[in-house]
Amino acid sequence: MKVHKKNSGVALWNKATKIIPGGNQLLSKRSERFLPGIWPAYYKKAKGCEIWDLDDNHYYDFSMMGIGTGVLGYADDDVNEAVIEAIRNGSNTTLNSYEEVDLAEKLTELHPWSDMVRFTRGGGEACSVAVRIARAASGKDKIAFCGYHGWHDWYLAANLADSTNLDEQLLPGLSPKGVPRILKGSAIPFNYNKIEELEKIVDENKSQIGVIIMEPRREIEPKNDFLRKVRDIADNIDAVLIFDEVTSGFRMNLGGIHLNYNIYPDLAVFGKALGNGFPIAAVIGRKEFMDKAQDSFISSTFWTERIGFTAALATISKMEKYNVFSKLIKYGEDIINGWLNIANNNNIDIKISGIPSQIHISFKYNNALAIDTLFTQEMLLRGYLAGTQIYTTLKYSDKIISNYLQTLDEVLYIIKSAINEKNVESKLIGGVRTPHFVRLTD
Repeated sequence: MKVHKKNSGVALWNKATKIIPGGNQLLSKRSERFLPGIWPAYYKKAKGCEIWDLDDNHYYDFSMMGIGTGVLGYADDDVNEAVIEAIRNGSNTTLNSYEEVDLAEKLTELHPWSDMVRFTRGGGEACSVAVRIARAASGKDKIAFCGYHGWHDWYLAANLADSTNLDEQLLPGLSPKGVPRILKGSAIPFNYNKIEELEKIVDENKSQIGVIIMEPRREIEPKNDFLRKVRDIADNIDAVLIFDEVTSGFRMNLGGIHLNYNIYPDLAVFGKALGNGFPIAAVIGRKEFMDKAQDSFISSTFWTERIGFTAALATISKMEKYNVFSKLIKYGEDIINGWLNIANNNNIDIKISGIPSQIHISFKYNNALAIDTLFTQEMLLRGYLAGTQIYTTLKYSDKIISNYLQTLDEVLYIIKSAINEKNVESKLIGGVRTPHFVRLTD
């Protein structure tokens, strides 16, 4: 077992929480969500599926791989070379970069139902752009939504009506403070595979629902023709249907996961995997709706910057060349099968959900959060960044996965002993990780 004696990341994180609200810019990367007090927090170098922290401790990333962005692996040579060449030739000028047109053309080629594209730098703002366009196109204000769609006012407004409205969508405990109360009732949630909830929203709001936005797939498969029924409801009430593929896009095929179900939205949103870690997001859609962007004001300087377009083109090209999504799926299936077998051998009760390239593991115990934390702690001590979410990457290999599973077997044995002896919490070096949004500064 590796024991990393030096951990400069902890001290730097403690400093960060005093000068940066929340410690950083992304909730999903906060140390408290992994291992309070011992998570390395910062990296010096990353390559493939490997990361070196500030003290040159080495880890394999079997966690979120850049929060789902590292489909090709960290610092991919082909993408980096394309980006470096773009930087040498000027990344942002008075004129536009031609790569913007090339990428728009490529995305509509991959999604023949679509005609036009707008770009942003991140998934949350792309969802907001899509909602703005959809409202402009429908002429109606209210939104029915399913899933997680970012931090903007239109989304957090759901918690103005009920502080728990967003709890079942992904992140519980999100506060709508700072969101104008006049937006109360403007965004209404429904749960996945529960078409009756959407029907009720439509019935109670009659002709006011102009936008339906949802993730076409996250944890579970659509059942009872769910996506088709949502599509039909949108058509019946003249609402614009948006599929948020920020997370699912390019992980199960070359494009949106909705293509696997042959259900097509009016608009779709992409991010994360699109640029293999470089900031780029896209809204694609039918011309009759996308043209409505011209009737609103949607504009930003850095949405025209060259690096994102270049990175996305290089990423898609490599995905095509190496059939990347099939490898993401294959590695995911190997990991899932390994988890199931090892958990069964250790008599540990787990549940696995999600698509094979984006896995979520749940320990089925009352103290699951503490068990999660112990798992991450013991894997970290053995050289792995690991949690109950795994985004697969092209840079895994059969050998790397085999070594991970051998380590998993060792760690699950420790966890089972702790469960049996009822001392999981006492084995933690730091505290139990936080499950959701909490303040980190006073």
